[in-house]
Amino acid sequence: MPTEAKEGHGHTRESVARWFVAGLLFMGVNTLALYLLVQRGHMKVLLATFVSAEICTLLRYLMNQHWVFRLGGPSWKKLWQYHLANAGAFVVWWLGTNLLCWFGVNYLLASIAAVVFSTGFSFASNFYWIWRVSHNARDRTPNA
Repeated sequence: MPTEAKEGHGHTRESVARWFVAGLLFMGVNTLALYLLVQRGHMKVLLATFVSAEICTLLRYLMNQHWVFRLGGPSWKKLWQYHLANAGAFVVWWLGTNLLCWFGVNYLLASIAAVVFSTGFSFASNFYWIWRVSHNARDRTPNA
């Protein structure tokens, strides 16, 4: 049994902390990729945002698989699920931002608040769907 405390869903507190660290890291990676694509690659922002998002989605998937959740090789199923989860988080952010604006919240504050909603969605989809730990698997092998 690992020495670190487990969360109720079978993941360790360490994996939760690593997940948030990875998110912060990829905020910087995405910003750098976007800068390089637009400023150095002379790509239009509309295309560059999609390219940088896809680069970061693929790299963060690998980081989640290997560093955050400490699992073996990647799988097409989990990659597809991760893409769906990211798309879902975007929809949650977009709806949250626009709904808060509709209620009179400043668009910048609405966007920041909506990040909380989308992060919650992303957290739930990552920990309870894509990389969930079954009770049988948790009893047989430690998560670290």
